[in-house]
Amino acid sequence: MTKPLEAVIFDLDGVITDTAEYHYLAWKTLAEQLDITFTREFNEELKGVSRMDSLEKILAVGGKQADYTDEQKASLAHKKNEHYLTLIQDITPADLLPGIKEFIADIKNRGLKLGLASASKNAFTVMDSLGIKDKFDVIVDANTIKNGKPHPQVFLRAAELLAVQPAACIGVEDAAAGVEAIKAAGMYAVAIGPVETFDKADLVYGSTSELSLDQVIDAYNR
Repeated sequence: MTKPLEAVIFDLDGVITDTAEYHYLAWKTLAEQLDITFTREFNEELKGVSRMDSLEKILAVGGKQADYTDEQKASLAHKKNEHYLTLIQDITPADLLPGIKEFIADIKNRGLKLGLASASKNAFTVMDSLGIKDKFDVIVDANTIKNGKPHPQVFLRAAELLAVQPAACIGVEDAAAGVEAIKAAGMYAVAIGPVETFDKADLVYGSTSELSLDQVIDAYNR
């Protein structure tokens, strides 16, 4: 028996707004400074992955994992983030992805709780710039958790703060690692992107503009 739906928990990057391009540019700049080739294809592997884990992947692909101390790695990650922060300064409510404003309004109108579970350490800044921070009951970002996606901690923490059971939550993600995290948390997973990328998702939409709360709830209840 499905638990009555109580909450919807969103990922941020690629679901609410597309900051992926800014992450790509910031990582690419850093990788090139380290003499490591960085492609858009490889950047896909970093979606939903924490900052330090992303850096480790980049260093590994360049065969340079052993070249830096933990302190130096932390400094490199900080440098990337400083660059990223300058790039996202221009974000406005116009940068909300298509259909998201309406989808959030529908969720609120249904009396459902709303949470954010983001691998970003800048989630509060971005949500503020988008003008929707006050719509969310809780925001959990990478600053408050130890384990990044695909570990379920960020989604479980959001459910805990919302005071709802994970089984009464829907998670919305655009990354395979994020969908894994939602399923590991015991939640219903809605994915945004190509169907072939999300074999573990319960429901897949090609883009945010296709999201329909009635449809999602029907599928959840089935």
